[in-house]
Amino acid sequence: MGKVKIKKNDVWIDMTPMSDVMVLLLTFFMLTSTFVKNEPVKVVTPGSVSEVKVPEKDVLNILVNPEGKIFMSLDKVSDLEMTLDAMTSKFGVKLNGSQIKAFKNDAMFGAPMDKLSQYLNLPHEKMAEAIKMLGIPTDSLKQADGSKGKSEFQEWVTAAKDVNPNLKLCIKADARTPYKVVKNVMSELQDMSENRYQLITSYKKSED
Repeated sequence: MGKVKIKKNDVWIDMTPMSDVMVLLLTFFMLTSTFVKNEPVKVVTPGSVSEVKVPEKDVLNILVNPEGKIFMSLDKVSDLEMTLDAMTSKFGVKLNGSQIKAFKNDAMFGAPMDKLSQYLNLPHEKMAEAIKMLGIPTDSLKQADGSKGKSEFQEWVTAAKDVNPNLKLCIKADARTPYKVVKNVMSELQDMSENRYQLITSYKKSED
């Protein structure tokens, strides 16, 4: 007796809907994601049980390394460019187009104003090493009448706040940074009547 052959039907699955979903998800993440630049100076923040989240926009980050050197960054390129323009005008520093582009592309800024032009002329790979040895000065500047004025650090904060009054100040210090160094930064802000700022820490559970 011959075998009855059962005709096999090919199973066809329409993958079009799945492709559409994948493209939509990819587009969503591309539009909503923010690219974080690598910080030139790495710090290990101290632990804390606070669950308050750091603001995601309109932020002026103030980074303090263990040696007490100060670096800063702004999340908006437009704010960064206008703040730089205000500072160069105030200190009489002239930058060309390539230097301004290098400043905007840098993850953080932290060169004294008298060395800013020289720093921005360095190749990109050397800038990352050079900035570690610089830092924004906190020494008070002498005025024409001999009195003490704001420090460069205070001038940067003032210029940034003038550009964007909604800026939130966030201080990020290494766990090894001496307290007196962080206290000096906070005192600089208090002298400007900037009494609202956040200290960035690493979250840990209370039982840890």
